[in-house]
Amino acid sequence: MSAVLKSRVAPRAIALRTRGHRHGAITRLVSPSDIGELIKPFVFLDLFDVSASAAPNFGWHPHSGIATLTVLHEGALEYQETTGVKGILPANGIEWMRAGSGVWHTGAARDRTKGFQLWIALPEELENSPSQSHYLSPDQVPEEKPARVILGSYGRAKSAILAPERINYLDVQLAAGERWTYDPPPDHDVMWLAVSEGAVHTPELVCAGEFVAFEESNEAVGIQADRPSRFVLGSAAKHPHDLVLGNYSVHTTRAALAAGEAQIQRIGNQLVTAGLLR
Repeated sequence: MSAVLKSRVAPRAIALRTRGHRHGAITRLVSPSDIGELIKPFVFLDLFDVSASAAPNFGWHPHSGIATLTVLHEGALEYQETTGVKGILPANGIEWMRAGSGVWHTGAARDRTKGFQLWIALPEELENSPSQSHYLSPDQVPEEKPARVILGSYGRAKSAILAPERINYLDVQLAAGERWTYDPPPDHDVMWLAVSEGAVHTPELVCAGEFVAFEESNEAVGIQADRPSRFVLGSAAKHPHDLVLGNYSVHTTRAALAAGEAQIQRIGNQLVTAGLLR
């Protein structure tokens, strides 16, 4: 980074940091009822490192009003949805499932599996829309070094996933000592990062397993790797609605939540009839 660029990038303060709450091999870094309200539309983030033998059995479970997004760093995951979509997500693959009006899904680790799962609160016009999925193999994920562009765009790279506008989500790897500056779009006032490997200076040190949210602004963030490091970074225009929460759902109004939960119940009844759910 040049001296001129260094002088332009004033440190953007960290407003919050956490190591979350660990439940076995899964660490809950963000929930809709806590940090999610501060960094919405990003409302949930899990960091997972599970073995196939000790992986939790998620079974069939529902969502509405959100999109779920899995970034798989290692291993492989089986997945199946009530939309009829099923398959195996390989290492460095991406899963995007827009639950919308309601969907059920299930999954299982094929071997030791590491990565992040993120939930994004959908805008009003999409929260009760038909469900939609998009799965990307590693070679379908665009790159603008040092970032893989999961959602939105960065530099010349643009994600193929049809996500709501004004959201960027990047998967970044830096070599030891490497410096990188992320300059968000002017209307992105929310920004955070979570480190899965290594440690980075922002300028405060953030180590593997930590999540930090930056103060609300559209200022750039300079990042330098203390050692070989990998992290995910999100930036967005802040979601303008209060979060109305169900058990597996996030909506903008109670009426929208009720519609989503009614659709979830209808699909659940179909799973019971098919013998897939008790």
